[in-house]
Amino acid sequence: MTKDMKNYILELAEKNKRNTGNRGLNDFRELKIETGISVNAEGSAKVQLGETIVIAGVKMDIGTPYPDTMNKGNLICTGELAPISDPDFEPGPPDSRAIELARVVDRGIRESDAVDFEKLCITEGEKVWNVYVDFYVLNNDGNLIDACGLAAIAALKVARMPKLNEEGKVVHGEWSKEKIPFKKIPIPTTFVKIGNHIMVDPDKDEEENLDARLTVTCSESEINALQKGGEGGLKLEEIELCLTKSFKIREKIVESIAKLKG
Repeated sequence: MTKDMKNYILELAEKNKRNTGNRGLNDFRELKIETGISVNAEGSAKVQLGETIVIAGVKMDIGTPYPDTMNKGNLICTGELAPISDPDFEPGPPDSRAIELARVVDRGIRESDAVDFEKLCITEGEKVWNVYVDFYVLNNDGNLIDACGLAAIAALKVARMPKLNEEGKVVHGEWSKEKIPFKKIPIPTTFVKIGNHIMVDPDKDEEENLDARLTVTCSESEINALQKGGEGGLKLEEIELCLTKSFKIREKIVESIAKLKG
């Protein structure tokens, strides 16, 4: 982006305005959540955050536990930055952006104990449920971390457990009445620093002109994960401001997830 765009963003920020939408520095774009996108997935969701659109799906099968969590199920998150969603995305293996995206979403779910993975243990040390969460970007207008994180949580929230046959094998395409054991609802909130201004939910123009980025994932009363991005730094008081704002923003978003039913 040109220097003119950054100057334009900063001029608007001085007036508590943004370059897209009728919103201030602390305002999210309009959020829409739709579930039941896929008939083949255990759970699925589509999230639209402004013009950013992503889908997430949950699939499950039986595997072996990780050596350090022999009594817990496994979580595996992957993301795809589809070329159709952004001319900057290229086909091929996941690049560093896709890998970071998957890791941040994974960490928010894992560190918050959103899912009771102990209940996904079938036989300790031998057999557990693998929970795969895949997300796919349909259109990128910034803040993929929050969009994918919300889509992943929504898909998990409505997911049904697969049926098992008499031999204990998954019956693909059939589901039980059991749901994935959910404990908490972690909500990711991403901030960017441009000049001396802190903005929540950056669009693509703001991301391309950021000095620093901070994603805060929090549940009801605790901070679960942090992810810093960008080459610039953040002052301690700026980090504290982001932490405080993340809890307030969570209060506005969490109801949209909590009321979802499979």
